[in-house]
Amino acid sequence: MSPGHRTPRRGALVALEGIDGAGKTTVARALARRWRARGFRVWLHAEPTDPALAREGARFAATDPWRAAMYFTSDRWAQRPKVERALERGAIVISDRSFFSTLAYQGSALGAARRERLEELQRRVALPPDRVVLLRLGEREANARRRSRGLPPAPTETPAILRRVIRAYASMAERPLWAVVDASRPRPEVVDAVDRRLAPWLARRLRRVR
Repeated sequence: MSPGHRTPRRGALVALEGIDGAGKTTVARALARRWRARGFRVWLHAEPTDPALAREGARFAATDPWRAAMYFTSDRWAQRPKVERALERGAIVISDRSFFSTLAYQGSALGAARRERLEELQRRVALPPDRVVLLRLGEREANARRRSRGLPPAPTETPAILRRVIRAYASMAERPLWAVVDASRPRPEVVDAVDRRLAPWLARRLRRVR
């Protein structure tokens, strides 16, 4: 398989993006239950997948963003065949993060030329999502949620870094195929909002490709 190969999809790849604490994992699970109840085949995916690559990526995330990005990209490339098989079977793949996380966290710490190179690499290596939902949350509330769960702050979760990442996400969310949902609302309302944005499109798309 060449890096630029695009497999025709019978399914749909939906990515949930946002800073840590925005509720991506919880929302993904809730959507999976809801869409399965409607008769769709749903496969949950989360990045990064390989614990060793995730640890190395996190270790360099605050000090060497390019090196960190390469660990996360390696994980993404290794997991790509599994995602492709799920899409070929006609599943809705709900991905907790995608290559846009690398662009938001690591890419926003790079200069313009290296950031452009990183995005080009991601688009060659990774499967592009069909739709992206940004769960928008401010850095203070995100850190408060993490503290409430007893999680220590990560090196990439200083206020300055989070503000930079939030700005990067906001810029990317202006692109086509993105939707933005206020993640500060109660979780059931967030799930309802994401579902309203995506359900009509999913019904049309999966009916068309079957």
